[in-house]
Amino acid sequence: MSKLPKQQGIQQQKSTIYQRSPHRDAFENRAYKITSIDILCRRSKLNIMELANSEKNDTNVTVDRYVSSLYNLTQEDSNWIVTSSFMIFTMQTGFGMLESGCVSLKNEVNIMMKNVVDIVLGGLTYWIFGFGFSFGLCKPNNPLIGIGGIFVDPPVDDEYMGSICAAFLFQLSFATTSTTIVSGAMAERCNFKAYCLFSFLNTIVYCMPAGWVWGDHGFLNRIGVVDIAGSGPVHLVGGVSALACAIMLGPRIGRYDNGIDPLPLGCPVNAIMGLFVLWWGWLAFNSGSTYGVTGDRWQYAARAAVSTMIASMGGGLIGLGFSLTNPNGIDILSQINGVLGALVAVTGGCFLYRNWEAMIVGMVGGFITCITMPALDRLHIDDPVGAAATHGASGIWGVIAIGLFADNPHPLDTTSGRKGLFKGGGWYLLGVQSLSALCLSIWSFFSSITLLWIIDKIIPIRMAVYEEVLGADLVEHRIRHSKIGVSRAMSALRPFTMEEVLRNVPPVGMNPGHDSYITQHEKKKLANFSKSGKPQLPKKLMARNSQIRTIADSTITVEAKPQFAWID
Repeated sequence: MSKLPKQQGIQQQKSTIYQRSPHRDAFENRAYKITSIDILCRRSKLNIMELANSEKNDTNVTVDRYVSSLYNLTQEDSNWIVTSSFMIFTMQTGFGMLESGCVSLKNEVNIMMKNVVDIVLGGLTYWIFGFGFSFGLCKPNNPLIGIGGIFVDPPVDDEYMGSICAAFLFQLSFATTSTTIVSGAMAERCNFKAYCLFSFLNTIVYCMPAGWVWGDHGFLNRIGVVDIAGSGPVHLVGGVSALACAIMLGPRIGRYDNGIDPLPLGCPVNAIMGLFVLWWGWLAFNSGSTYGVTGDRWQYAARAAVSTMIASMGGGLIGLGFSLTNPNGIDILSQINGVLGALVAVTGGCFLYRNWEAMIVGMVGGFITCITMPALDRLHIDDPVGAAATHGASGIWGVIAIGLFADNPHPLDTTSGRKGLFKGGGWYLLGVQSLSALCLSIWSFFSSITLLWIIDKIIPIRMAVYEEVLGADLVEHRIRHSKIGVSRAMSALRPFTMEEVLRNVPPVGMNPGHDSYITQHEKKKLANFSKSGKPQLPKKLMARNSQIRTIADSTITVEAKPQFAWID
């Protein structure tokens, strides 16, 4: 995904299909997105020609011939965009698996639920106002925020209905990804209800800078900032927001009591599986941002996929090097985040690089990620999954790297004909890219701090001490894992709020109804033995009754129930 074309000079470019692109960076159809928003604003039955004639001097959207030839998505382009959106949504699965694998077992369900909430609530607000804030073109227009385009709902008789829906779905997949990045940095100590409110409002943090870079009204777009698939608006914004949230929440209880070494992963297999799912989704993330496959765009879509893979290999090599040199054994998280840092870095200029340049960009991104994670720990900034390092630090590099290595992707006008510094393009592109990184970082950090401060006044964002020690799965979702020390924690914390409720929560995987039935069945047997006049119960039955009582007693100590090791 990239930027939209500038309004200035559109009249002179009518005759050249690929001179101006919709995202301004690459593709003519992307620019139609702005036209569709304008159509949504007027909410009338005026045809395109009438709209053009009535607003010719104000909007530069002039005639129906111009709109349909340059901004209208073809069926092939829409298919490409929608299919890419489907694949991008699978990244939610990848983030969920990665984050659940990095946190402790007693918080894995909670972090997965937060990923669900990111789509449900974050997606809802993006439909209500986020899409319009990023790409709306109703009057009065300004360089900071789009106007109009709220509650996206094109009528069925609108000839552009399919194009509007395809554009919205693609942008929605980006918006939910940016929000999900933040959840990992808040893991294990954030109140779930407070996070729901944060997810609902966090769209504001994303949609504003997305409009600056990709919106036709955006001030960064107008000065020539380039970002194809979101190193800045998606990853930098999400990563810096994650940093702000980690600072606001503070470290987990006891995190740095024994030094700054990383804590053990809750489920390393889940974390690695999450990496593979993200790897898959990233291919659609980058190659889908050509915004179609007609004309020459299919060639750049293929090039984006190749650059993405090569960059990830470079970052993976760096991560492997850090892992192998780790004195405490091969570090899984360094390997994972080395790959992810490279993917973040190459995203912004995914089809602007030669393959060897993509390798360099990826290696630097992986290196930045691997050195930033321990640096944050030294500052006692607790980020359980390394989101700030992976997406924030590498995202900054990804935005700046465009100003160094970008080529002019003729005939697409992604860079407005400019090249990076190392390609003989001078300092301008590097300058505006650096300005973009600075603006996005400042906005996302302070807006996230402000948002969390406001939410904390409504709902405390930090869990209580006993809640954090017992784990969010038990406290928030009534899910009790086995063999993780819950009984010991309850004994140590007693008395505490909700003690009576939580002590009777059965372990996960246990069916209390079955145990109740067995207990009743055994009681009937006892009654039958009593009626028969037998003096003593058989030893097997007595042992069985003892086991059932062991299951039913949630306060029993670990030492007294070795035969039931699956019960905490």
